[in-house]
Amino acid sequence: MIEISLTINGEVVQASVEPRLSLVDFLREKQHLTGTHVGCEHGVCGACTVHIDGVSARSCIALAAACDGRDIRTIEGFGDDAQMNALRSEFSKEHALQCGYCTPGMLMTAYDLVTRFPDLDPADIAREMSGNLCRCTGYQGIIRAVENIYAANRAKA
Repeated sequence: MIEISLTINGEVVQASVEPRLSLVDFLREKQHLTGTHVGCEHGVCGACTVHIDGVSARSCIALAAACDGRDIRTIEGFGDDAQMNALRSEFSKEHALQCGYCTPGMLMTAYDLVTRFPDLDPADIAREMSGNLCRCTGYQGIIRAVENIYAANRAKA
């Protein structure tokens, strides 16, 4: 076992973990944060996307032990975040979710885009979101939802 200390959604967490325990399994099974979904378990589908030190990362290919000292934010950690609430609203308005399985990962990636990149056009958004797979929506609603956030952010500036 390895002793780790990390911050999850603003709370310091200390735990003993197996060296090979993935971050997604640690979050879901040990921390009961089930908003982070398990998909492909190979870092391809994006269902497990979280933010590690403020940047999108695949939690299925990150080891919990390797995250010692890091700041982890899951979808549950955005309850009162205005930008995430706006994204959630736009995803709903644009029908950018259907079964909902990919939605937490999509929202995490979209949040990363709109907070790190000042402005992206639809082609850029599509390219950047292409690392998150969805079997239901056809992606157009997702891209429109993110476009709408960029338009709203431009209007505020």
